[in-house]
Amino acid sequence: MDGEISGEELQELLDENGEQPPEDLRIVDIRNPGSFERGHIPGSENIPANQLTDRVEELDGAERVVTVCPMGKSSVQAARLVGSYEGVDGPVESLHGGLNDWDGALESADAEGGSGDGSPAPF
Repeated sequence: MDGEISGEELQELLDENGEQPPEDLRIVDIRNPGSFERGHIPGSENIPANQLTDRVEELDGAERVVTVCPMGKSSVQAARLVGSYEGVDGPVESLHGGLNDWDGALESADAEGGSGDGSPAPF
């Protein structure tokens, strides 16, 4: 693991690319699928913590990874796991303070389908 990234830094990366992560960044939300669908950072992907060991190879070739959880604690452990995987080529960071400290926009499964109201997601 290469440390933590602040919500402000992550938001800047999204802002530079039209509210989506740049191609070299993978944002991995480790919450359960139901929580992820209710609201997640734009462009993030869901790999639940209990599946991460079996699915870490999905991050093969990633140049940068940011792990996300509600409080920023479990994502530190997830970042350590991803960072130990030889297939990830760049820095692996955890979102400091997790989604509780995230002030940016959230997408929901409904919003992605075009019918969401953009309201904050419960964690």
